[in-house]
Amino acid sequence: MKVVSVNLSQPVSIEWNGKSVTTGIFKKPVGSILLEKEHVRGDTIVDLSVHGGPDKACYLYSSDFYNYWKSKYPLLDWGYGMFGENVTLSGMDEANLKIDSTYHLGEALVSISQPRQPCYKLGVKFGSQKILKDFIRFGHPGAYVRILKPGRVKKGDSFELVEQSDKASIQEVFSFIYHKGQKN
Repeated sequence: MKVVSVNLSQPVSIEWNGKSVTTGIFKKPVGSILLEKEHVRGDTIVDLSVHGGPDKACYLYSSDFYNYWKSKYPLLDWGYGMFGENVTLSGMDEANLKIDSTYHLGEALVSISQPRQPCYKLGVKFGSQKILKDFIRFGHPGAYVRILKPGRVKKGDSFELVEQSDKASIQEVFSFIYHKGQKN
């Protein structure tokens, strides 16, 4: 797997239900990022209860799914970072990412921790809360990682497996959260 983009955001104020709220979901590509133990240096994290910290230090999403989303939401201004991801990877499939597996990501060493659970701010960015149901139905949520060894990441770097765990995949965990007991 290869890094096709690394993305950061500045704080942006949006209107939601009559209130002004701040978000870091409006990420844009940059030259490189520095993964630190509990966050990506220079990135905006507004609510530490749902982003950042040791188990959600950095968010990964696959570029392979961008064409699918562009066809569903063609009027949006598309660019990497659209899902609020810090790292956009080619070749990433959540069915193959096992919880606690370890990877080299650029100069960093990371461990897969959990799937992303979408919130209303993704809906604000997409101009419709319908994206939340679409995102859940699609079943490719991306993955959060823990940072085991800090390091710099840039476009063109590799995302290489170091040690595979025998735990559930990101896709299995996501499916369990949103589709408990349902048969596909």
